[in-house]
Amino acid sequence: MPPEDRPRPWHIGIIGTGGISRAHAPGWLEAGARLHCYSLEGADDFAATFGATVHPSLEELLAAVDAVDVCTPTAVHAEITHRALDAGRDVVCEKPLALTAEDARSVVEHAERAGRKLLPAHVVRYFPQYAAAHRAVAAGTVGRLAVLRFERTGSFPTQPWFADESLSGGIVMDQMIHDIDQAVWLAGPVARVYARQSTSTETDTVRTAHAVLTHTSGAISHCRGLWGPPGTQFRYTFDLAGDGGRLQYDSAGDPGVVLDDVASTRQTAGDGFLPDLTGLRSPYAEEILEFSAALRTGGPTRVDAADGAYAVEISRAALESLRTGRSIAC
Repeated sequence: MPPEDRPRPWHIGIIGTGGISRAHAPGWLEAGARLHCYSLEGADDFAATFGATVHPSLEELLAAVDAVDVCTPTAVHAEITHRALDAGRDVVCEKPLALTAEDARSVVEHAERAGRKLLPAHVVRYFPQYAAAHRAVAAGTVGRLAVLRFERTGSFPTQPWFADESLSGGIVMDQMIHDIDQAVWLAGPVARVYARQSTSTETDTVRTAHAVLTHTSGAISHCRGLWGPPGTQFRYTFDLAGDGGRLQYDSAGDPGVVLDDVASTRQTAGDGFLPDLTGLRSPYAEEILEFSAALRTGGPTRVDAADGAYAVEISRAALESLRTGRSIAC
């Protein structure tokens, strides 16, 4: 193909260059994108690692790219997404889309008005175990779902802003929102939410939360999350019971991946905040590649903007239940 006939590579702006940006970047590179970045700190290191062009301001980055990937702390997700949409850019935004249901709906409506794609990065939909479970449920393998159980355990994030629920939404909106999204993906809309949380008396960085979702279908989902002390190994499980059978998974006992001594050492050396992906195709790359394909073809993605806003809505209901001690109607 002559050079003049080759499609121009996407220019993608990474906004925020902390840990999650480094999980997203390889997917963009695999898609053939040229990376640009802007961050209050860490941009030069990110650029050196991934060959990105550093921009001194958000405005300059937005003028140079076709789409953006918002990898900032949660509190500014909505603000930056609005600015990117105002500039006519398609957006990938790390979950949650926003800290409030109102702000999440606002960015979704803005994307619709602007005619731009907005992907909330609910990466767990791209993990092969959860994708396989979704296919099995859709095929009727376990019959009509009755009780769903999800657990997610990991070390408390290293950045201190996560401990401030006004900035992060706490364990419910940052960690448990993954399993809330899974519960909705598998069992449908939610009628009521009841939640409880317990925090260590010694440090607020060790906490656990439990949310019970009553779906409009009658199914019940139990979501449990734990932020543990440093060294806590990341683990995720699900148990899906229907009137025709049961489907279970536990990452700690996955028989599909066998680690040798070297790989085991690498696994236990991680920070425990993000799941170990040794031996797996990166789900982060999968979500980026699917979004990149959607940009080129106009096709769908398995998670859309409305899904992201609904996950925020249910998570906020769980937080309201924590505050009031009551079951909250959705």
